[in-house]
Amino acid sequence: MTGPLSIAYSPCPNDTFVFDALAHGRVPGAPELAVTFADIDITNGLAERGELDVLKVSYAVLPWVLEEYALLPCGGALGRGCGPLVLTRQPGGAADLVGKTVAVPSERSTAYLLFRLWVADQVPGGVGEVVVLPFHEIMPAVRDGKVDAGLVIHEARFTYQDYGLNCLADMGEHWERTTGLPIPLGAIIAKRSLGDGVLRGLADAIRTSVRMAWDDPEASRPYVLEHAQEMDPKVTDQHIGLYVNEFTADLGEDGYAAVRGLLTRAAAEGLVPPLGRDALRFV
Repeated sequence: MTGPLSIAYSPCPNDTFVFDALAHGRVPGAPELAVTFADIDITNGLAERGELDVLKVSYAVLPWVLEEYALLPCGGALGRGCGPLVLTRQPGGAADLVGKTVAVPSERSTAYLLFRLWVADQVPGGVGEVVVLPFHEIMPAVRDGKVDAGLVIHEARFTYQDYGLNCLADMGEHWERTTGLPIPLGAIIAKRSLGDGVLRGLADAIRTSVRMAWDDPEASRPYVLEHAQEMDPKVTDQHIGLYVNEFTADLGEDGYAAVRGLLTRAAAEGLVPPLGRDALRFV
C-alpha cells in the first residue's frame, strides 16, 4: 500500500471522538489517513460506488456493498436506548400514522429499516408517502406542518422538545423489546482489496484510537467541537456517551447478532437483499 488511506466519516461528535487520535497521527504504527467529512447518506453512496478505501456507513447499506468492502469489527455505532424516534406535532399512537406523510433522512439507513419493521408490526394500515429530507430539515418540517411525522436520529433525541414536538414512538425501544439486542446504527467498512494485513492493522489502529479517546477525552475535544456544527457542548458529551461504547471497541457476539438480526428481518420484509452466509466475516 502506498500513500494515505482515503476515509470518509461524519462530522458528528461520536465519529470525531473515535477517529481523533488516528486522524492526527497519534496512534503508533497506524496508517496515515486522508479524511473527508460527509453525512451518512453521502458515505452510503460512496460505498455503493466503491469510491474510497474506508467509510462510515449505515448498517442498512451493507447488503449492497459487502462484495467489495469488509465490515470492520470496531469503530462503528451500536447501542441501547439510542434508537431513532418518530416525532409528531400532537401526542398520539401508531394508528394515527395510517396513510400519513412521514419524512425520513434516508431510505438506505438503519433508522429507515427499523421504522419499516415497526410499521409492519404496529401500523396495520401502513403509512402513506415517505419523503426523504436532509436530517436538519425534518424537525422544522414536522413543526411547520409540511409533513405529518418525522423520523429523526442522533442529537434530535435531546432537542426535539425545543421544536414543540412529541415522541410518538421510539424505534430502538421496539427493536430492543422484540429482539433483546443492541441497535446497529453505523458501521466502519474497508475495501477487501487492501488485503488482510492492512485490514487487521486498520482495525487495531481504530481500537487504539477509541481507547486513547476514552483515556484522555480532553485531547479530542478541539476536533469534536470544531466539527460539531454549533452543537451545545453538553449535547456533544451526551451524544458521545450514547454512541461510543463497548461495541465501538469490539462488536462482539451481541453486536454481530444484532447486525445479522436486523438485515435478516429486513430481507424477510423485502427491504434489502439477503446476506450471504459469510458476508459479515472479517478476515
